[in-house]
Amino acid sequence: MTTQVIVLNGGSSSGKSGIVRCLQAVLPDPWLAAAVDSLIEAMPASLQTSVAGIEFAADGGVKIGSEFRRLEAAWMAGVAAMARAGARIVVDDVFLGGASSQERWRKALDGLDVLWVGVKCESKVAAGREIARGDRARGTAASQAELAHLGVVYDLEVDTTHTESLDCARAIASRVM
Repeated sequence: MTTQVIVLNGGSSSGKSGIVRCLQAVLPDPWLAAAVDSLIEAMPASLQTSVAGIEFAADGGVKIGSEFRRLEAAWMAGVAAMARAGARIVVDDVFLGGASSQERWRKALDGLDVLWVGVKCESKVAAGREIARGDRARGTAASQAELAHLGVVYDLEVDTTHTESLDCARAIASRVM
């Protein structure tokens, strides 16, 4: 079977976005990027700071509400529909619910050939990247570094602590059929 979707899961500032760009450069066919950050940016501002939507605490914690989950389910179904229509897609997500987040994706992507990739990074390194980025609440990277991987089953894991995005992308690309 031909890989239709690559799901990258890892905490904030773990290097997923860089890997996505590198995958788009090294894979022979065009691949679309579908990032949870884009979903959040597409939401009305009122949902980006509300109990019903998504809340980012000053300490880096994230709370997800019912309206966010409803829109996320529609987004996942849309990503799956694009893959079923013939687009190849790289998903960039943070599984805040660990295994339950993966299960939501499994249901949405049912029947598609998916490569599940864990993107890991030591907490201190991710925290340094977070500071350098300047667009995340401090503590988000540290709080998500392990949380995103709890109970999640992968086909492949990469670690960006000491490995460049391009090398990680090449390792992932070697598993794409």
